Amino acid sequence: MSIEISNESGMDVAEEDLLHVARYVIERMDVHPAAELSMVLVESDTMADLHMRWMDLPGPTDVMSFPMDELEPGGRPDAPEPGPSMLGDIVLCPSFAAEQAAKAGHSLGNELAMLTVHGMLHLLGYDHAEPEEEKEMFGLQNRLLEEWYEELRHAEERARLAARDQQLLGKAGFFDATEK
Repeated sequence: MSIEISNESGMDVAEEDLLHVARYVIERMDVHPAAELSMVLVESDTMADLHMRWMDLPGPTDVMSFPMDELEPGGRPDAPEPGPSMLGDIVLCPSFAAEQAAKAGHSLGNELAMLTVHGMLHLLGYDHAEPEEEKEMFGLQNRLLEEWYEELRHAEERARLAARDQQLLGKAGFFDATEK
């Protein structure tokens, strides 16, 4: 899987977290593992220009998605085996997201993770123009985020236990054969 991130926003952003959550969504939504994705983080003025040009709406927004290939999660049973595809581009505006995060009472990292999942779902054909679509998309978005955060908690716990085990083994006089 190839994910390219270009941070043109001027803000310090945890790009590794964005990569991780995007990879998680690609895996969970059964998208071909060789799929390509581009993520661009832009400043407010650039996002406002894109928002006006593509949506005919004034001012910046938090995330925009520009799909490249028509994809369906899980594929169709009558379709040939899917190959790698260019999913498209997700454009995020960290400064706009920071304002939203402050209003919601959570971190910029949490907001950007949510917006990344949201953008990914748009690339995969989900929308929220109609009430039923909105219910489906936001339900899936929330579930994916919860599962991703749970995976992160498990990984942190495994790392904590591994570090504790290493410390205990070192105190007991055991050593790893690679430490020679």
